[in-house]
Amino acid sequence: MTEQVLIKLNNVKKVFYTDEVETHALSDINLAINAGEYVSISGPSGCGKSTLLSVLGLLDIATHGEYELNGHQVINLKNADRARIRNKEVGFIFQSFNLISDLTVEENVALPLTYRDDYSNQQIKDAVKVALEKVDMNHRGNHFPSQLSGGQQQRVAVARAIAGNPSIILADEPTGNLDSKNAEAVMALLDSLHQDGATICMVTHDPRSAKRAERLIEILDGKITADNVINRGIHAA
Repeated sequence: MTEQVLIKLNNVKKVFYTDEVETHALSDINLAINAGEYVSISGPSGCGKSTLLSVLGLLDIATHGEYELNGHQVINLKNADRARIRNKEVGFIFQSFNLISDLTVEENVALPLTYRDDYSNQQIKDAVKVALEKVDMNHRGNHFPSQLSGGQQQRVAVARAIAGNPSIILADEPTGNLDSKNAEAVMALLDSLHQDGATICMVTHDPRSAKRAERLIEILDGKITADNVINRGIHAA
């Protein structure tokens, strides 16, 4: 059975310009991620891992190179087309949850779907219900983020990421603001989503979280220095 290449980067570079200084955040990145993979990206602070995730998620644009996402060439798209593809193809999980405080849990999860023309109001309602059930937060649908613990807020953020059945879930330090108990619960949730077929790419500085993945990519000074399939250690102490 042929594996489906979901993401393909060829010679991708990202340069930030400030005054007369050039900062090369990414240099000659070549990367392919297949559908169904669970990938972690690790490296020291400032190495470029979050920049890479932003490029993968179409939140930022590469300075040079080619990027194909699920059959779409996405480097030179207009902003509206990038936003449309991003909303359909990518689910985001952020370290700081990024929930909107004056929206309920259900409204937060539904929000990205309201910008899609392939979802009716009933389909949005159904998708929100299914997503909240997957993260065991369906009983909190009418609550506001301020009424939830950090772990619960991140579960809602996961539900928001998966509600639209994206091609890939991008997680940027998903346990960075959580205590060890809630961090373990969120990582177990990602494990479960992957076992159900989700493609996940996660940036983390935590070696224990990185080892939950099947494939570990290491970055240093904007370059991939290692890319290895690793043994899963989801119960490692």
